[in-house]
Amino acid sequence: MAWSRYLQKNGISKEVPFLVLEPEKSADLGEVLRNHKEEVEKELSSRGAVLFRGFSNSGERALNDAISALGGAPMSYTYRSTPRTSVGAGVYTATEYPAALEIPMHNENAYQRNWPMRLAFHCVQPAVTQGQTPLADTVRVTSKIDRGTLKEFSERGVRYVRNYMDRFDLPWHVVFQTKEKEEVERFCELNGIEYQWREGGLRTSQICQGTAVHPITNEQVWFNQSQLFHVTSLGSDRAADMISLFTEANLPRNAYFGDGAKIPEDTIAKISGLFESEKLIFDWKKDDLLIIDNMKISHGRRPYTGQRRVLVAMWAPFSEMGPQATNSSRLNESPHNPSERRRLA
Repeated sequence: MAWSRYLQKNGISKEVPFLVLEPEKSADLGEVLRNHKEEVEKELSSRGAVLFRGFSNSGERALNDAISALGGAPMSYTYRSTPRTSVGAGVYTATEYPAALEIPMHNENAYQRNWPMRLAFHCVQPAVTQGQTPLADTVRVTSKIDRGTLKEFSERGVRYVRNYMDRFDLPWHVVFQTKEKEEVERFCELNGIEYQWREGGLRTSQICQGTAVHPITNEQVWFNQSQLFHVTSLGSDRAADMISLFTEANLPRNAYFGDGAKIPEDTIAKISGLFESEKLIFDWKKDDLLIIDNMKISHGRRPYTGQRRVLVAMWAPFSEMGPQATNSSRLNESPHNPSERRRLA
């Protein structure tokens, strides 16, 4: 087998910025990963993504086997932002949004203070048309962002405000994966999330990083989901309708600067445009397995027709507080606002 920088698409070799590993003859992916663990990690830190194509890795345990071969342990998906279904042992369906909608480019869990460094996708069943998982080099995107904007987000951070209701977006018991209010409160207090129980639901507010520094390459990258949470990500007309329906304070989700000031609509539009300009689209093949460095590479989803089944798993937890801080009391020590660990007034 050989590392290749070329991906066959419609019979034409198209150069891609990540590596594609295809075996010369049938090979077990788990064995390859165990034998080439250091090479895979090196390529992920350097290029950000590796696609394994044509290996004998069918079945819904393929992700577990791959992560285990690399010495990792799948993370659970708590404090959710999107609807997913667990298929067991830390493996989930990809975001279950309607097939006709496109999911914008983003880095996984960048709306939290802790996130996975590694993300893997297994294409169990490609769509009939489209359904690709576009990739973008977050480092390149960051390099194109206005220096003043980057500095502002780095210093001010991003505040995510969420209002959980049963009929809109995700209800709180799905987001926090529990129906016990005491467990939700404990999670919020451990993770520096302000919370307020309200008639019919819950409201939370959390300040997170605007940018982050990659722990291996020391590169500063844009690392937040303001362009997904900001109400204008829905488009101007739909945003106006949502504000009219809920009022701005009660929107299911929205993003502000860490101090609560509004993020200008044109700033969100420019950031979204930069991610779009760096987007690379490739077609899935059955049993493709893609591994990415979640801080170097962002991803999205194209609309699709037909049945599509892509599974995802996350591992190698990291945090703005360091690699061992996730889900611990150390997360109380927010660099943005140490006193923010309280209920909303």
